[in-house]
Amino acid sequence: MLRSIVLALPLALLPVTAQADASGGIVDGRILPSMSELAATGAALEAAAQANCNAEDRALLAAYHTAFDAWVRVSHLRFGPTETDNRAFALAFWPDTRGKTPKALAGMIAKEDPAVMDPEDFAEVSIAAQGYYAMEFLLYDGGFAAQGSPDYRCALIRAQAQGIAANTAAIRTDWTDAFAEEMRSPGNRYRDAAEVKQELFKALLTGLEVTADMRLGRPLGTFERPRPNRAEARRSGRSQIHVILALETLEDLALALAEGDAEVSDALQAQFTTTLERVRGLKDPVFAGVADPASRFRIEALQQDVRDLKLLAEAQLGPALGVEAGFNSLDGD
Repeated sequence: MLRSIVLALPLALLPVTAQADASGGIVDGRILPSMSELAATGAALEAAAQANCNAEDRALLAAYHTAFDAWVRVSHLRFGPTETDNRAFALAFWPDTRGKTPKALAGMIAKEDPAVMDPEDFAEVSIAAQGYYAMEFLLYDGGFAAQGSPDYRCALIRAQAQGIAANTAAIRTDWTDAFAEEMRSPGNRYRDAAEVKQELFKALLTGLEVTADMRLGRPLGTFERPRPNRAEARRSGRSQIHVILALETLEDLALALAEGDAEVSDALQAQFTTTLERVRGLKDPVFAGVADPASRFRIEALQQDVRDLKLLAEAQLGPALGVEAGFNSLDGD
């Protein structure tokens, strides 16, 4: 129903009232604090790994989850410092459609690749062996517990944590030292405030698209062939929380962009509230319910809710900002 209502809205009648300074407020009030948190949790993860790299150490596991949370909250900001030097892929190589991560890790462990002893060398290994998702295998996949020597697995975990800390620190530094000002005072990288708003609007749509098509779509598969093992971060039981975290931060961004337009804000708020209530009520940490017809429809309904959010943003928020979606970093060539 919402899909037909949204598409029927006459775009010419939608008010262009979003405040011009919204972008600067988003950068200083939301993005920069999130990037500082990303770097701080990356540093804490490295410190925890250095203190104890045992995959069952509670402090290490807690630091891992906190750091991963921080990444999910900024993962839709796929532009600027996050994309420099392939940092986003080094931090989060997912989806891994060809199973490169376990193969890369097994290969390194089998030959005890010495790259783990030098941060610069480790930065050059396959990105499939780096970042949060690769570390998840070592911390939560029992198949790796018996591979290689404990000392080498320890060194590999520490190298991954060190790489996460280095990349998140670099992202924060680039945002703080230069990129934030590019968005506050456009004229070089961005020609004007409209291009800045378009970048942020594109990030919002990208986040909603990833959530609907990848975080939910991959485990859903088809009715005849559900794919629960494709759920994001299922080994660590994080699939559902990733959807919640993503929607919470996307809601914050959407409402910040819509500031000054009560009609658009109210519509977005209502749909985000419905969507978040649905996902929080699932009680299905790894979306195992996709394989059960009795529960599958709830996850399908959630996916449609997220798609409706994207349609709503495109039909109402974009025109209110005076921008279009454009291409995103997931579109390819």
